Amino acid sequence: MSGDFDLTTEELRVVTRFVADTAEEILPLFEAVHPDDGRPRAALEAAWEFADGAKRTKLQRVTSLDAHRAAAEASTEVARLAARSAGDAAAAPYLHPIAKAHQVGHILRAAANAARVAELQSPDDDTAAERALDSARQRATPAVVDVLRRYPLAPEGRSRVAQLMSELDRSLRD
Repeated sequence: MSGDFDLTTEELRVVTRFVADTAEEILPLFEAVHPDDGRPRAALEAAWEFADGAKRTKLQRVTSLDAHRAAAEASTEVARLAARSAGDAAAAPYLHPIAKAHQVGHILRAAANAARVAELQSPDDDTAAERALDSARQRATPAVVDVLRRYPLAPEGRSRVAQLMSELDRSLRD
């Protein structure tokens, strides 16, 4: 791939696997609320196909967009975050090798979504999000961190997901 730096297909597979692992954990929360909407599941399956060695194809792009549409239509915040994470997993094979901070979202937003889901599901537990971020830190292989470090820091944002993503980003780079 050409751009500001190199990204190999294997590095894209590693990042996709990292994002898909997170999406896999929280997707059942979407499916419990919207059992007849298979768009996020299809996106996650497309992500796994690529992560497991298939070529990157239009399938990942189409299912990613479909999962994000499902997220926009979701009836709860938890379901929205879970569907969006599946869409992010399918989009990960198309991470661009350009030094733009918004690209970090393609690597870390699903993990930040999972941390936000943990907060929403355990409102009386002040450590729920931190435990979810710790899980993401443990899953982040050296290859994932190496790719992450090629990008600027995640953009600061006002949303809770953006804050969690920035926290995870900073801690992985340390």
